[in-house]
Amino acid sequence: MGYELQAVIAEDEVLRGAVRDLPVARVASLGQGLSLMPMTDQLFDAVADGTEGPLGFWRLPGGFDQRLAEWSAAGAVAYVEAEYFGGVGEQRAAVWAEGAVVLGPLQVREGQSFGPAGSPISLALRRLGAVADPPADEFVVVGLNRHRHSEDWLG
Repeated sequence: MGYELQAVIAEDEVLRGAVRDLPVARVASLGQGLSLMPMTDQLFDAVADGTEGPLGFWRLPGGFDQRLAEWSAAGAVAYVEAEYFGGVGEQRAAVWAEGAVVLGPLQVREGQSFGPAGSPISLALRRLGAVADPPADEFVVVGLNRHRHSEDWLG
């Protein structure tokens, strides 16, 4: 069974304020005061500027990193990607704050293991203020395990 996620994550108030000018954007609540905006096909098409996506991400639209930098003036904003099938996969994450990338981009490729500090997404969530509750990591504590596909967050 697979798992895929491409999304922007930030504090609820920051993310909901940021997407007011994006009618195709949808926001879903996570735990610990965070929210998620899945990078749907409609959102991708609405924000892509025709250039290649930056920072080594699969699905971060060209030019969208500038918008994330702008949004981060109101609070830290993360962009995360994960793709797994049969327990094998990859993760990427970056965090913007005060207009600049402050974490990453972090990447764990297929066949690599997470470092002692955790997965790229858990590190990004930690930078956003999430607190793990061992043995669960930040990924589980905020509820990113609730859905297996980005589009499922819209339901």
